Amino acid sequence: MTVRRKLGEATTVHERNVESAIERVPPWRGREASYTPLVGGLMNQNWLVEIAGDPRRYFIKVPGEGSEMFIDRVAANEAARNAHAMGIAPEVIFFDARDGLEVSEFLEGYRACTNGDFGESAIQSDVLSLYRRLHAGPKLSLTKTIFDMIEEHVEQGRELGSHFPHDMSWIMHRYGQAKAAFMASGLDLVPCFNDPMPGNFLVGAELGASPKPMKLIDYEFASNNERSYELGVLFAEMFFDEQLTEGLIEQYLGAVRPEMVARVIVNRALADIKWASWAVVNRKLKDWDFDYQKYGVWKYMRARDVMYDPRWESWLRMV
Repeated sequence: MTVRRKLGEATTVHERNVESAIERVPPWRGREASYTPLVGGLMNQNWLVEIAGDPRRYFIKVPGEGSEMFIDRVAANEAARNAHAMGIAPEVIFFDARDGLEVSEFLEGYRACTNGDFGESAIQSDVLSLYRRLHAGPKLSLTKTIFDMIEEHVEQGRELGSHFPHDMSWIMHRYGQAKAAFMASGLDLVPCFNDPMPGNFLVGAELGASPKPMKLIDYEFASNNERSYELGVLFAEMFFDEQLTEGLIEQYLGAVRPEMVARVIVNRALADIKWASWAVVNRKLKDWDFDYQKYGVWKYMRARDVMYDPRWESWLRMV
């Protein structure tokens, strides 16, 4: 049962944290407020906030302890504001760079996508259209490539004593081959979202109503990154097969170029190495009711599926 509380009624540490956050927003000081927890988010506590006399409702994100290991909050806020200026994200109304507290408008009449939604061609087309706009936007102050991400997580894991798979040296050898191929051909750096969880894509919730444009929320992992990585991690997360992958590359680019197909497929493996390594690090940091280690093992397994493919060397040559 979802509990709605008024300011001053906190009974838990998370409720006290959100009340403290509400009191830090200058336009809200001295006004009556209520808040309700929202489901979702592995790194933060998320809340729906209502302010007396204000017609809008708001989404407030209270950063989770330890999330600073993975997230540059200032860069995330920059990406969110850029995206709002392009019409693809909610408006950020308050941000505190000291700890990353962020308040944005709550998008009424929207719902979060599910994995099932991504089986619909219309949703796929909307995502690619949104990505084209995002990638054409202004460069971000933070450049963090997939290679930076993987190496950061592996180093964090080693420092924490995380449990890596027994063949991690082989996985990193394949990773090194991919990195060398991309460095030789050159990176196509664009502003990337980097985190295509279905729930980050919002679509209109009302049946029969005028269609609402898709929106994208939660820019915590945004950075300038390799363009084909953005597609590779998306297609991997949605379990798209090779035929659909080629069709979607054609939609995005206007043509199916063999080198782009190769770059996207190699990045599917890199994406799984990245998120697997992120998971085994989080296994050491959190006691949440989520099996990070099992998630990481599965991601490494899926990465191997690409790296064991007999076409691996051919893909690297085409990159």
